[in-house]
Amino acid sequence: MIVSTFKYSLIACICFMAACKPSPEKAEKPTEEKSEAISTPVTVTSPINGNLSETVELNAVSAFLLKSYVKSSSNGYLQEVNASLGKFVNKGDLLFLIKTKESQSLGNTISKLDTSLHFSGAIAIKSPGTGYITQINYRAGDYVQDGEQMAVITDTKSFVFLLDLPYELKPYLSINQNLQLKLPDGTILDGTISNAMPTVDAVSQTQSFVIKINSSKQIPENLIAKVSLVKTAKSNTISLLKTAVLSDETQSEFWIMQLIDSVTAVKVPIKKGLENATSVEILSPVLKTSDKILLTGNYGLPDTAKVTIIQK
Repeated sequence: MIVSTFKYSLIACICFMAACKPSPEKAEKPTEEKSEAISTPVTVTSPINGNLSETVELNAVSAFLLKSYVKSSSNGYLQEVNASLGKFVNKGDLLFLIKTKESQSLGNTISKLDTSLHFSGAIAIKSPGTGYITQINYRAGDYVQDGEQMAVITDTKSFVFLLDLPYELKPYLSINQNLQLKLPDGTILDGTISNAMPTVDAVSQTQSFVIKINSSKQIPENLIAKVSLVKTAKSNTISLLKTAVLSDETQSEFWIMQLIDSVTAVKVPIKKGLENATSVEILSPVLKTSDKILLTGNYGLPDTAKVTIIQK
């Protein structure tokens, strides 16, 4: 009896499952998944065959090595002042007129004796050199004593730039006798190293070297210019832009992403050589100027990556 009941229950369950099964025409067809490879937009560059140099940037300050001091030659009052700050004067130009008490008394006496003599008794103080007036200590009507400093004039012929050179870089001067100085306004000046100052700064351990320039441009004193000192230079070497070179966190391994076809880039380990602000020398492997290297979009790409070139 129990077996018969079990058979009937099994048949009823099978019939129920068959009734719930959808008809063939209503059954959903399996979807086909399409896997599309992710493509990264990148820009590319090519190796450059040319000259490459490793440089260090230093500061050079403009200065006048020689200054002329205008001093009084007698006691008296300043009757006339022809000097002003920043004024350019030539050697022999009249700067001051001094009138002493003695000359004033003598002039009055002479004028009483003969009015046609026109004796003034003024002492002329002239410029001892050619340059710009950078300091004036008196004005008209002031009393000055014999030997007092009245003004300071810079000697334009002594204008130079002083290069503050760390002493350990002194051996590189043999290949840097001719330098270029870049002013803050973008002006480039050609300069030549002349001689060295005989002292070294006790704190920074830098030595000042005189750089002479041949320019008629008016340059103020204490202006800081940038000087690039070449440490090492090579010719006919292969280099890449810095942004094309990748490294690990410790910067112990370096590599580039090189295109092997129009859409695939692979990881290529490299060995670096000289390096400057913009470029890196590639010692190995040997690259060709026709090779295509990822310039941007290369960070974080796997060993073999699909890319899309958006700019060449």
